[in-house]
Amino acid sequence: RSLMDLRELVSALNDFASLSLAESWDNVGLLVEPSPPHTVNTLLVTNDLTEEVMEEAVQKKADLILSYHPPIFTPLKRVTWKTWKERLVVRALEHRIGIYSPHTAYDAIPHGVNNWLTKGLGACTSVPLHPSTAPSYPAEGTHRVEFCADNTEHLDMVLSKIKDIQEISCLTTFPARVEGEEQTRVSLNCSQKALLEVVALLSQNSRLYHKTEILLLQKPLLPHTGMGRLCVLSEPVSLSDIIERIKSHLKLPHIRLAVGTGKTLESPVKKAALCAGSGSSVLKGMEADLYLTGEMSHHDVLDAVANGISVILCEHSNTERGFLSELRDMLAIHLQNKINIIVSEKDRDPLQVA
Repeated sequence: RSLMDLRELVSALNDFASLSLAESWDNVGLLVEPSPPHTVNTLLVTNDLTEEVMEEAVQKKADLILSYHPPIFTPLKRVTWKTWKERLVVRALEHRIGIYSPHTAYDAIPHGVNNWLTKGLGACTSVPLHPSTAPSYPAEGTHRVEFCADNTEHLDMVLSKIKDIQEISCLTTFPARVEGEEQTRVSLNCSQKALLEVVALLSQNSRLYHKTEILLLQKPLLPHTGMGRLCVLSEPVSLSDIIERIKSHLKLPHIRLAVGTGKTLESPVKKAALCAGSGSSVLKGMEADLYLTGEMSHHDVLDAVANGISVILCEHSNTERGFLSELRDMLAIHLQNKINIIVSEKDRDPLQVA
């Protein structure tokens, strides 16, 4: 096998799943970087980076750990041997091991964690519950303002005042015929703050003002990309059958179940809303026969049940970990088998039934 430079590898990982798809509260990307140049021969993939997994990475001579959950989330004020998260950073740097975390970027992508979780339901079609928007788009600014004006010195004065406003882009003028008259059409993009100034300026001239249009610019939605999934099963099946399918897909001996009001284990499930990990905020208010996630608060479970929705909880990381072996195969192809990719054997859900 050939080696990959860490920066080249990080760039390839970012191509596999754009970090711009991650939620704004998340902490994704390269979190720990040994001094360059740093070459990667072995990549260890894990769901959680615990001290036990770090020990495994050291033993297996990993050069980079891809930890689905970011081990550094809140800022560290110091890096000492005192707390376990700080110790992870100390050990990583001492052994020249980088740490990269994709987290919610892998939730959003079409070939990511939630897509893998839908396979536990059997044959179904799915769409994101909260679609992602395109990370970049041609237009700058949040609004577009357009108006028509007579070709007068007054227009030149208005344009020169507009040019003095901050956060304005794409200012263009072009000839237009309005009701048989030669006029100039003005178009500009601006931020919310600049919009207030533009409107204040135009309102000084009622003729201009009455011919003004304001468009809200929105980024296009990305197909099959976003948080959570709403799945419609090809054939409705009983709740008890769905439970068996999910246990088999996640390789779990048991799950936690709340049966919706008026429902039984024999009730048909046709529509399921799911979200890997902790799904309350993503699933809230969704109409479905079933919610499937790792964990939900007591009160959110009561809400769902009262609305006749059954809830299956599998513990947070159990709804994610099984994705890692599929991820290993996808990354091997994406990285053209240039490096050795291994899935952690020490990574496991912290909860067990006693």
